Amino acid sequence: MDSILTFVVAVVLILLVPGPAMALLLRRAALHGMRGALPTLVGLEVGLYIWALLAAAGFAALVAVSEVAFVVLRVVGAAVLLYMGVKALRAAWKGDAVEVEVEVSTASWWKAFGEGAVVQLANPKAAIFMVAFYPQFVPADRPLFATTAMLALVQVAIETVLCLALIAGVARVGGWFRRPTIRRRLEAVMGTVLVALGLRVAVSP
Repeated sequence: MDSILTFVVAVVLILLVPGPAMALLLRRAALHGMRGALPTLVGLEVGLYIWALLAAAGFAALVAVSEVAFVVLRVVGAAVLLYMGVKALRAAWKGDAVEVEVEVSTASWWKAFGEGAVVQLANPKAAIFMVAFYPQFVPADRPLFATTAMLALVQVAIETVLCLALIAGVARVGGWFRRPTIRRRLEAVMGTVLVALGLRVAVSP
């Protein structure tokens, strides 16, 4: 029980650390409302769960120690973040209109889902984190893969509940965020943040 409680506290604290996933999710919620942010959240959590399973299977450890695999992931992750950041900065500069997706189409749902999944899966730090984090909470007498899969489900559930509350709060004041002046400033700020995160991923060892 003590181990589970420690795990839950750790998951909450990790979620509070700002990063690409949170920046992407907040931007979607502010500019596209609750419905627009939901598929991004699903994509992020699916990506997280896949990394957890890869860690349990030993693949994440290979990525963490393989210089080639790590560099490839780092380049892909940096490119994705830079693309999203530049796109947001361009929208801020041009003042493109943004509308709430009241009825999310299948195409837009999968696009938002894909953004979340790619941002999570193309993060090389995730491989290192999973390899270092989960084994601490797997008892020696328990099966590694099954226990990790269970712990990952707990993490996904906790993050989903907390993120739903967060994006609901942001979406509630979304009308204010979507005012032309505020929206352009938000896009400029988020674009700068995403570009900075992309550059950090690109140059980090």
